[in-house]
Amino acid sequence: METLYTAKATAKGGRKGHVKTEDGPIDLPLSMPKGLGGDGGDGVNPEQLFGSAYSACFGSALGLVASKHKVDLGDFSVTANVSIGKTDEGDLQLAVVLDSYLPGVDDIETGEKLVNEAHEVCPFSRATRDNIDVTLNLLRDE
Repeated sequence: METLYTAKATAKGGRKGHVKTEDGPIDLPLSMPKGLGGDGGDGVNPEQLFGSAYSACFGSALGLVASKHKVDLGDFSVTANVSIGKTDEGDLQLAVVLDSYLPGVDDIETGEKLVNEAHEVCPFSRATRDNIDVTLNLLRDE
């Protein structure tokens, strides 16, 4: 792989600590969600950070494939719902639902094609493929 960019982030104290990027834009306290036995404090958690990153990356992939197909997405958005749970074996596991809202896309077939193609090229989708369940949803106005 030819490296184009490397981000460096350090977490101290695990889920109840602090996370900071080397260059400074992220400098945040971490809190354990109540659902995982924590206090549900004001800090962020790894699932929120992962969801933020995945939704942004997937949105860029959507923009790329839409441009390739000369489709205007309109004022689109991607929401990542990141869940953590236990497998049948008791191991912790992530699952993601990506809700893509494409108001500029008139027909379902085109929207689904773009979402599926974005899932093929998005680096986060490629990294999670065959590792966690990722559900793709196309959201439309009624």
